[in-house]
Amino acid sequence: MRPIKSGNMEKITANDLKIERIRENHEVKGFKSYEQELVDFLLEDALNNQHHQISVTYLLFLNTGELIGYVTLLNDRINLEGDLKDIFRKKGIGYHSLPALKIGRLCVDDRFLRRGIGTIMIDFSIKVGFHIFEKYSGCRFILLDAKRNYTNDPIHFYKKLGFKELKERKKGTTPMYLDLVSDIKLSV
Repeated sequence: MRPIKSGNMEKITANDLKIERIRENHEVKGFKSYEQELVDFLLEDALNNQHHQISVTYLLFLNTGELIGYVTLLNDRINLEGDLKDIFRKKGIGYHSLPALKIGRLCVDDRFLRRGIGTIMIDFSIKVGFHIFEKYSGCRFILLDAKRNYTNDPIHFYKKLGFKELKERKKGTTPMYLDLVSDIKLSV
């Protein structure tokens, strides 16, 4: 199924939104996406994963209360291989991996595609990564697995925001990373 194009393509800004950690009382059943797997995760797994401390899902609402997107975050690490390993060795960092925040899921309701919501969610995730470092523990990278599909080019979208490809995987995803020290391009 192809995404529904919105009649009003006006950009949405962070000021138009409120972001909340998912709770039992949030109404998520009306959320629509051409990627049914992402809808199913929101409806069936997001709250349970959060309950078991696996990941945290943040819902994006218009100030009117309408759910328009979500992003799921979890802890991860990046293995330093190839060029990345060489770059960090030259900096005197000899670890095999470094701490990261992973964007496990990111989805925008079909009616709000191409209106800046994805960029706002990436910026929010970057801010969470900085907050983790400033207050709690090490966090050097933001990671994600860009899923190739027939409808859009997520790799191009993420590259535009400063992400770099790590390597191609066989299952149709491309691991990508953003170095919080040197790759940041905040748009909000």
